[in-house]
Amino acid sequence: MKIIDYPSVNFNDRPSGYEVDCIVLHYTDVATIEETLDILTDPKREVSSHYVIDEDGTIYRLVDDEKRAWHAGPSNWLGRDNVNHFSIGIELQNGGYHAGYALTGKWPEFAKPQIVALKQLLRYLIDKFSIDPNRIIGHEDIAPGRKIDPGPAFPWHELKDLGVNRGK
Repeated sequence: MKIIDYPSVNFNDRPSGYEVDCIVLHYTDVATIEETLDILTDPKREVSSHYVIDEDGTIYRLVDDEKRAWHAGPSNWLGRDNVNHFSIGIELQNGGYHAGYALTGKWPEFAKPQIVALKQLLRYLIDKFSIDPNRIIGHEDIAPGRKIDPGPAFPWHELKDLGVNRGK
């Protein structure tokens, strides 16, 4: 697995006592990887993620795993607020709603090379942090009513061999 470092300034330290115990999947909701990288590294935007995976499978690391990326926003998971404190955020380049569905009426699919790269990255992170695969979740799970990503086209079934057990 090859990872390209593409540093963002949009991060800070995790608060004392917090350790990574889940992974949050997102879609970018913009049309190109260049636009995604510009947004996630722009200090004025104050948003980032740990990783971005392009449609061709290229993995970009924007924030070190031990740092707190700013990807979840107001969020709650299993009674714990501020999911950024204890998660790794992964953005998948995908038009999502605004650059996809709203323009075409069809949810954009996720490219096969992208899902292959995602699975490799997830295996690495599961091993590194001893994460229960059922704690690989979507932005929609931690911000219901506010976020819908990774969206209805995300192939959760492709992650079953990692131990992810979702009914979607």
